Amino acid sequence: MSVRTPHDAILRERAPAKVNLTLRVLGRRADGYHDLSSIVAFAGVGDRLTLLPGAELALALEGPGATALADEGDNLVLRAARALAAGVPGLVTGHFTLSKRLPVAAGLGGGSADAAAALRLLARANGLDLGDERLVEAALATGSDVPACLYGCSCLMGGRGEAITPLALPRFGAVLVNPRVAVATADVFRMLALAPGTQRAAASPEPAGASRSGLLAWLRTEPNDLEPPARALAPVLGAVEEALGATTGARLVRMSGSGATMFALYDDCRAAAAAAKRVAGAHPEWWVKSTILG
Repeated sequence: MSVRTPHDAILRERAPAKVNLTLRVLGRRADGYHDLSSIVAFAGVGDRLTLLPGAELALALEGPGATALADEGDNLVLRAARALAAGVPGLVTGHFTLSKRLPVAAGLGGGSADAAAALRLLARANGLDLGDERLVEAALATGSDVPACLYGCSCLMGGRGEAITPLALPRFGAVLVNPRVAVATADVFRMLALAPGTQRAAASPEPAGASRSGLLAWLRTEPNDLEPPARALAPVLGAVEEALGATTGARLVRMSGSGATMFALYDDCRAAAAAAKRVAGAHPEWWVKSTILG
């Protein structure tokens, strides 16, 4: 059991961007949820969340992405806190402050990462272990990507998001590019148009312990099934792919999640930084970040 944090201490957590290196949609269940198989890695860029423990649950927004969330009816941070409070009698909540740095509706799991960070902060404030089943239950109740973000390390995500298998992946330099076009996940799945009960071909087994080159070769065979419908909704993704593909050392270019962020993998962070500088210089209107994945 962890030690409960004093109520006058501000707690801080990172909410790193989630990147889907692969994303296979294996089918749609009778309850409407989609069964997924996705290799997930986390980036060195993300949002920031703080918590001042107290009696009243509240959320303040700041940072470059705050305006995009200002009209949101119920932020995932608050939903996660309420979900955990429903399972933990007497849970201490408090005042959250979210510094929103990631683009919204971008396929980077920003809202899910924020919710997971909120759960980690509440665990610290209440002396809960991160392995507490009530945290995992609250994560899944908040959103399908939240359990993976709660785990926060490279993993294979299965089911509708509840099945997490840790993976040891090599580290890559990476560039994330969002053309500042929001793509709603619901719209992408609607365009995918799988009827309840539909089953599709299973994903190939991931190469455990593969070398960098072996992993890249396998990744090229396992696509993101949501990329075609996302491209139909946001044709600018073609231009983003072309810009990333033209950079020196790009080993793989793909869309993350339901879009509209594309990523490129590089052998190291120096190559990624040079590529990001080139893309940002040619497209100053895009959100461009170099980072590390793994």
